Amino acid sequence: MADEVSFQASAPRQAIVGKPFQLTYTVNQRSKDLRAPEMVNFEVLAGPYTSQSSSTQWINGKRTSTFTQTYTYTLMAQQVGTFSIQPATITVDGERYTSNGLKIEVLPADKTNSDTGQRTQDKGQQRTQQSDPTTANLSSDNIFIRTLVSKTRVKEQECILLSYKLYFAGVDVAQFTNNTKIPEFTGFLKQELELGEIQTELEHYNGRNYQTAVLYQTLLYPQHAGEIQIDPASFEAIVRVQNRAQVRSIFDDFFGSYTNVSKNLKAPGVKIHVEALPTGKPIGFSGGVGQFNIKSSISTTELQTNEAVTVKLEISGTGNMKLLKTPAIDWPEGFEVYDPKVSNNFKNTTAGVSGTKSIEYLAIPRAAGDWIIPAITFSYYDTQAGEYKTLSTQEYTLHVSRGANDQTAVAAGVPYVGKEDIKQLGSDIRYITTAKPIVVVAPVIAFGSLAFWLCYIVPLVLAVLLFIIFRRQIKENADIQRMRYKKANKVAQKRLRHAKRLLEEGKKEAFYEEIERAAWTYLSDRLAIPTAELNKENIAALLREKSVTEALIKEVTHVLSTAEFARYAPAMAGEPKDVYTATVNLIDQLEDSKI
Repeated sequence: MADEVSFQASAPRQAIVGKPFQLTYTVNQRSKDLRAPEMVNFEVLAGPYTSQSSSTQWINGKRTSTFTQTYTYTLMAQQVGTFSIQPATITVDGERYTSNGLKIEVLPADKTNSDTGQRTQDKGQQRTQQSDPTTANLSSDNIFIRTLVSKTRVKEQECILLSYKLYFAGVDVAQFTNNTKIPEFTGFLKQELELGEIQTELEHYNGRNYQTAVLYQTLLYPQHAGEIQIDPASFEAIVRVQNRAQVRSIFDDFFGSYTNVSKNLKAPGVKIHVEALPTGKPIGFSGGVGQFNIKSSISTTELQTNEAVTVKLEISGTGNMKLLKTPAIDWPEGFEVYDPKVSNNFKNTTAGVSGTKSIEYLAIPRAAGDWIIPAITFSYYDTQAGEYKTLSTQEYTLHVSRGANDQTAVAAGVPYVGKEDIKQLGSDIRYITTAKPIVVVAPVIAFGSLAFWLCYIVPLVLAVLLFIIFRRQIKENADIQRMRYKKANKVAQKRLRHAKRLLEEGKKEAFYEEIERAAWTYLSDRLAIPTAELNKENIAALLREKSVTEALIKEVTHVLSTAEFARYAPAMAGEPKDVYTATVNLIDQLEDSKI
């Protein structure tokens, strides 16, 4: 027998006024003295009826037993509303145990048709339909699907919950969905919700009580302003219909004869009015829409040169989490900076995509001194407040001292150049030779001769040339933006080659991510746009300043949108090879335009 006592109350979540339902108390031990609460707003028609059940199993020589005792009440609701049933108590082995409480929603009764003639006509139609199992009780009043959206007027990137909900009454649905056809949701980024096992519940709609079941749910994020049409969806339900016309014996009449009938159901389309985000976007806004919070931390504030420091940023909230771009940190000069490490922990809920986006920024200081790591800012549009908001973390002060064994620390403001490993070529003692030495007489250069002066002039000229070359190289290296400009195409081509390898390996998600980074990084480096200010509007404005044609600007916007959507909605992006080819051609055209 189980040692732990379990005492549970259960009842339907919905009930109908004037219709009885059952309230059950179940305990897993022999019990007595059940004390039920006062049934306010409910009439007790019968009960409690007591029943018991037990079972014993032998598994691998081990005996297990279970026991269940059930108390059942038959209740009837007296008025519409949501009412609570307080916990009950019971005695098991001399101790009192308390059950859970319940909350029951009471729905109004079905509206009756006062027109007697109409009721008579309906009954006549029903008798006629009984001879045809394919049409019995399958009217659009008895079974249909509604398209439900949480909002019909939203902002760009604001979450919409769309549900297809089945309603049926007087119909035995054997299978909820079959041959489902869901629209493409063109113009939206889609995130489907996992429903698990389909559950039914009562709902009062248009004066009638229906059994309902949610067949499909998805989150939609509109990607552009305007009126977007969601096309109708279609479902096929299998309905179990009693066929009295085929009764052949008394047993058929007793047990009933049934036929499975296919019923095609269409969920209507709906129009969504999408408003553009308001003007006055703050600097650093990268398309975040929803409600968010940020917090940051740093691994240490005191360290030595060549030691790593990590800044962690966490963005949490609900909204278009998967489209959030990684905020940038403006690191001081003299820091060797690595690509941030991003990890996502998202969950799809009926309120939208929620969770956290964690980012780790790693840098290594190569110069000693006191450095300030500026605050990280994150801007987004708050759908509840209806305005832009900018969140900011605290700034950090780093005290960097020179390491005891550091021979590579550089002065402040000088870019770091990595050292090469020194290899020891030999360490053995050379033996003394016993052979007869060979004496070679070196030629003597006469003082004042041409060779004499060349030995002085040539090294001096080489030293001057090397000094000029190295000074120019140091100056160019100090201009980080110019270096990024010069290497933009090389870096982009390297990323594109990597993306092509990922595509050949079948890693589509990593392929789309690399394609997106190649396009955005190239434009950031070429146009000298900081990562925090990188968006399509700024890119288009700078391209116009550089006299780039409108056709090419339109192509840039199209490729960026395609690369962005491809990561989260591959069906909207087309074939991966087409995405790759479009990105390569775009970079080639921008190189030809010499931006």
